Amino acid sequence: MSIPVIQQAKIQAQVLVPLVKALQAELGEERANSIVRKTLGDLYRGFGEEFWHSKNEKNLGKAIGSAFTTYARDDALHYEVIEQSQDVFAFDVTRCRYAEFYKELGEPELGFLLVCSADFDTAKGYGADVKLTRTQTIMQGASHCDFRYRRTGGNS
Repeated sequence: MSIPVIQQAKIQAQVLVPLVKALQAELGEERANSIVRKTLGDLYRGFGEEFWHSKNEKNLGKAIGSAFTTYARDDALHYEVIEQSQDVFAFDVTRCRYAEFYKELGEPELGFLLVCSADFDTAKGYGADVKLTRTQTIMQGASHCDFRYRRTGGNS
């Protein structure tokens, strides 16, 4: 049985939070965050590519819906599906234990950097025709996160 993603995030935070804070102190917040985003972005884009190729699913709603259940495992996320179809997977996250964890640490900004920012890079790995739009997150103080995945054209 694999370790739930929420547990992985908590384990990673034990190393990443002090590391990012040290980088910020040494390099400045903007430069350090840029390095972290670039490094993790490449990693998460690769995860997205690997997932997409392993799924071999043409239905965007089914594919991303199945990926999202992995992140929601062990009651990590509560969410409501708005639309799920061949070319769309739209949902709102209404409770996020990732955000709760980083708020308990007193580090919601780092939670956004280390957890929420990964969503866009992972989506890039799904292919050039898959776009993610998200205008708000619980991690940044909103009432919910609004995820909207959409196929923009072409065939995947």
